[in-house]
This record gives sequence, C-alpha cells and structure tokens, in this order.
Amino acid sequence: MNLKSLLHSRKAQLLAAAIAAVLATLALGLVADGQSSRPQLLHVEPSEFAPVVVFEQYGERCINFNEMEGEGRQTCMRLDNPRVMVFEYTRMMTSALLVKPDPASVLIIGLGGGTLPTALHELLPEAVIDTVEIDPAVVEVAQTYFSYKPGPRQRVFVEDGRAFVERALQAGQHYDMVMLDAFDVDYIPPHLLTVEFLTQVREVLTPDGLVVANSFAQSRMYVQESATYAAVFGKYYNQRAGLEGNRVIIAANGPLPPMETVQSNAERLAQALEPYGIDTKAAVGRFSVASGEYDAADVLHDAP
Repeated sequence: MNLKSLLHSRKAQLLAAAIAAVLATLALGLVADGQSSRPQLLHVEPSEFAPVVVFEQYGERCINFNEMEGEGRQTCMRLDNPRVMVFEYTRMMTSALLVKPDPASVLIIGLGGGTLPTALHELLPEAVIDTVEIDPAVVEVAQTYFSYKPGPRQRVFVEDGRAFVERALQAGQHYDMVMLDAFDVDYIPPHLLTVEFLTQVREVLTPDGLVVANSFAQSRMYVQESATYAAVFGKYYNQRAGLEGNRVIIAANGPLPPMETVQSNAERLAQALEPYGIDTKAAVGRFSVASGEYDAADVLHDAP
C-alpha cells in the first residue's frame, strides 16, 4: 500500500472512531434522567489519539475523550462565568503563584481547554506563556469552543512535551515555571514521570524556578512518583484537598520558599485570584511539605 493509500486509510479510521463516539454519546444522552440534566453533544473532533468530545451539562461546557459519560473530564467551563475555574486541581495549580507570584515565563505541558494558560495570561500580562499539546485536535477544540486565543505572549506548540523540553534545553531556553498537566485517557504518560525527564525539567528552569505537577491523591504510582520528585528536587510542597481527587506537587530549583512567604503572597494576591474561584486562605491550608517519607521507595526511570 502506498503512502497516499495509507493516509486515506488512517483518515477513514479516525472518522469512523469519531462517528462511533457520536453514536455512543447520543445513546448515553437518550437514557439520561430528566431533560434538563441530559448532556448535550456539541461536537466530536477526530483525533489519532482519542476522539475529543465537547458537550454541555448543568450549565457547563466540557471536554472528554471518547464519550460524554466517561470518567476523567479534561476541562469544564462555566457558561455563565467562564473565568471561574470549575476543577479544584486547576485552582491548586494556579495557587503556585503563592510560591512564586511573578514568573516572567511559564511552560505548560498539556492544554485541555486552555483554562490554565488563559488565566495565567490574564494574571501575568507581561509574561510569556508557552503551552505544549501533543494532539492538534485538542488545540482546535480549545480555540473553537473554549475561547483559547494564542498570540505573541500566549504561544502554543503541537508536539510531545518531553521533546519540547529537550529542544528548549538545546536552545538554552529557560522558564520561571513549568506546569505539568498532561494526561491521556488513563494516566500521565510514563515518559513524563521519570527521573530522567524531571532532571531535564529542572535544567530548563531558572535558578529559582518552580515545577508544578498535577497528579492524583490516590494511585498505584503515588509512592514512586513521590520518591521520584524527591530524588530530583528534594523536599517539595504537596497540595491535597482531601484523600480523593488530585494532588499538586510544587518543587523548586533551589531552596523551597518557606510557608511565611506563601502566606504573605496569599494575602497580597487574594483579590486578584478571587474571580477565578480561588480562596487564598483555603489554598494556604492545602500546602504541606513532603520531605523524606518515601526515600526508600523505588524511583521511576526511563525504560532501558
């Protein structure tokens, strides 16, 4: 089979997957309880990874992979107030500004609907926000349905996050903050969890830069992830709102700023962060220092 035929076959497969996703989501919607709560399908974007499904429910517009009713919604936006962050983990990640309130450059790996880069672009109007997203279908959906607007200080790159970091290192580029928010339909891609990758992230940070990583509060990888971050960065801040849901790791390329600094910045930034649904007093209460409790655990390495 020649290249043209292969490409045609691949496009047909992607279209078939998208059609299947439409049928599955419509079937789910038909059996939902009550007209007002039934999810309304807006769009399915074909993708070589997984169809990107856009739908509305309970006054929110959301993204999911494959179907509307699947677990792990990637993004949701309130239709009556798009600025308010629906998900707690995005509020926790943005709370990294309590540790470093004035980054001039931010790298975000994982776009979703663009909640984080859009908010940071508003909060840090002089900063350059670079976002890396492996799936062009996600970028298309973020721009069309979630008001994500790339520009000179709001740049988006369609490629693998690790490849981008490696290229940035080769170019001598550095960031004040690197935010890791890349998930597939199952979990964080394995090559974005290892000592080797996190060492590259540390090398791309400025001397007092931060890495901010979204993960799960409970997972079979929790202990190994914790040990891996500790192996590269030493002690770090853990943000957890409870035993379930997400946790956010905040680690520094250098001494970790003390809680006194976090509390002082929380008071200063309270008014600016309130429109996004972030209560800075509550945010400070989620911070705890992780140091040494998993030193004996195996760290994660690249496959040989």
